[in-house]
Amino acid sequence: MEIGIPRAMSFYNNYPFYYGFFTDLGIKIVLSDITTKQTMSSGSALVVTETCLPIKVYIGHILNLLDKGVQNIFVPSLQSVAPKVYNCSKIRGLPDLVRNVVKRDFNIIEATLDKSEKNQGLYEFLAEIVKPYGITDPAIIKRASKAGWKCYNNFHIMAKSGMSYKKALNYALQGKVFIENNTKEYPISIALVSHGYNIYDDRTCMKIFDKLENMDVKVYTSLQLSNEQLDDGIASLGNERYWANEYDMTGSAGHYLKDSRIDGIITLTAFGCGPDSLMVERIIRKAKRFNKPLLNLTIDEHTGEAGFITRLEAFVDMLFRKKRANLINKMDIETSEYIPNTNFIETK
Repeated sequence: MEIGIPRAMSFYNNYPFYYGFFTDLGIKIVLSDITTKQTMSSGSALVVTETCLPIKVYIGHILNLLDKGVQNIFVPSLQSVAPKVYNCSKIRGLPDLVRNVVKRDFNIIEATLDKSEKNQGLYEFLAEIVKPYGITDPAIIKRASKAGWKCYNNFHIMAKSGMSYKKALNYALQGKVFIENNTKEYPISIALVSHGYNIYDDRTCMKIFDKLENMDVKVYTSLQLSNEQLDDGIASLGNERYWANEYDMTGSAGHYLKDSRIDGIITLTAFGCGPDSLMVERIIRKAKRFNKPLLNLTIDEHTGEAGFITRLEAFVDMLFRKKRANLINKMDIETSEYIPNTNFIETK
């Protein structure tokens, strides 16, 4: 009764739910280790060069779980998360991809979620996951799903309050809800627009949150927004939701472009990601109309940290200078005409 979960892809969005669900059923979760250079290298060696970085990382985490001796590994096929809202082909075909490139003996716990089709909704998805463990009672599965949603909702309550991803996840897994009273003021605020698997994996994003914090920058992400705000963000860019992860990109960018608190936008995308290239192009065009500075960072397994930091520092420095200039222009400086004093008293 154990299941391995790769620390990649949908892990960063869905793990609080999976934790509550599997724990309630008595299934032990074994996570892969955090991403390292070796994780990227081992995953990259098994797929074609054109494969995007998140998939290469995912394959590396599968290998890590196999090295730990885990035989049952959870590899979901997330086809559609809402009617006519789809994932990219690599995420949809993830079980087949893993099966074809990882030539080792293990069991893929495979389940399909497709809300664009009948009888492939969430409960059918969950029932398919636990069927290999002999769990078939709908009442037990429904009870476990409630435990999953409780953990998931607790995580999002804390994340929306502005708590960091790691702290919110840690408290949620402990069954706690804690709201921070952070009164620190930041001179610059930036919206980081990207997918969870790109920005919450420290190795992939090269600890971008820590770097921006050290530059005295407040960072906002899609986790601070509600679904209604994200839907409004997509609509404000003249778009309709088609991609499953469009909330992370178009939705959050559309919202933060209109937010006067946000001084600039940073998009972080993986090289070779087709859907992201389309979404970022639209975001760049709209950013010009909103007169909002935007920096687009692209990452792959060869991205150097020195150049990454240099671009961040240059962008943040530009935002500081822009904000300083705006403040100076708004200042009311009293001016008066100088009249020299001509009243002299002559003394003998």
